[in-house]
Amino acid sequence: MQNSGSRKKHVLVTGTAGFIGFHLIRYLFGSNYEITGLDNINDYYDVDLKYSRLSETGIARDNIAYNKLVSSVVSDQYKFIQLDLEDKDNLIRLFRESKFDKVINLAAQAGVRYSFTNPDAYVGSNITGFLNILECCRQHPVEHLVFASSSSVYGLNKKMPFSVHQPVDHPVSLYAASKKSNELMAHSYSHLFGIPVTGLRFFTVYGPWGRPDMSLFIFVKAILEGKPINVHNEGRMERDFTYVADIVKGVGKVLESPAQAANIDGEEMDPAVSSAPYRLFNIGNNKPVRLMDFINAIEEYLGKKASMNMIPIQPGEVEKTWADVSDLERQFNYTPDTPIKEGVKQFIDWYRSYFKV
Repeated sequence: MQNSGSRKKHVLVTGTAGFIGFHLIRYLFGSNYEITGLDNINDYYDVDLKYSRLSETGIARDNIAYNKLVSSVVSDQYKFIQLDLEDKDNLIRLFRESKFDKVINLAAQAGVRYSFTNPDAYVGSNITGFLNILECCRQHPVEHLVFASSSSVYGLNKKMPFSVHQPVDHPVSLYAASKKSNELMAHSYSHLFGIPVTGLRFFTVYGPWGRPDMSLFIFVKAILEGKPINVHNEGRMERDFTYVADIVKGVGKVLESPAQAANIDGEEMDPAVSSAPYRLFNIGNNKPVRLMDFINAIEEYLGKKASMNMIPIQPGEVEKTWADVSDLERQFNYTPDTPIKEGVKQFIDWYRSYFKV
């Protein structure tokens, strides 16, 4: 990550009780970074899973208190703080006292269907919370802000594979709209205040310690319990499933290279680059998988057939995702290489171990 003789850079990673944030923290262990993790530990899903992830990184549940830095017992380079991104005053204080060199913002209200009944959660976390991150990076300048966007921003786009160089103006969920808003907000701050910013559009991340609201978790749990699974769009779905280890390696590569301004004349605009130090990348597997093939891989490793309810495509869903990652490959030698069957196996092994089933 850094030359061993250089001063340790200080990086803030938000969302570290979450799925990707947890894996990123473990990936950064052993690097030449001083690391601060942040999460509000909300109850969108089982908080016990979140506390278990924190425990794996050396942060004991009993030691956690709001707005208190807790040192990891497994890595002397890591500290954690429970803090809400909407708590602007304490967030600014954290930035002022910690003097972060880099920021990775993964904290967000996730999920598409949840936005139908809890829209305020997305505005609070994904809009207000992200605005506060941008304000902190303005008031206490950082070398690089990396933030999580989503493949959901492609919405009604049909041209495959999805490219960061195509416009994304037709989101089909509030979650997607909030992520598109993040990209626009980040560009404005990059343009106005010269903050180097990189947005990463994640594509269907899966793997051990995944979220209970995601398809792999839902399918494995139901099949093991002998319950039927809902198969959307009668199984005619395709997803660019991307293993979490491949994701965090990509994030780590991007972190090391702050965005730079491009030579843009303003006559032909490219959504992925700017005359500001701002850029966007897809981060996916570039190999869409049929939903039925995904289910078959689960069945094969579980040694158990699924009972399926074939249902129509649901509001807010898209039929297919497929990431064009050529920019990331060219600039960072990014090559996701985890086969879907291996990734599914790793998740099921973790699930059986964690839930003792």
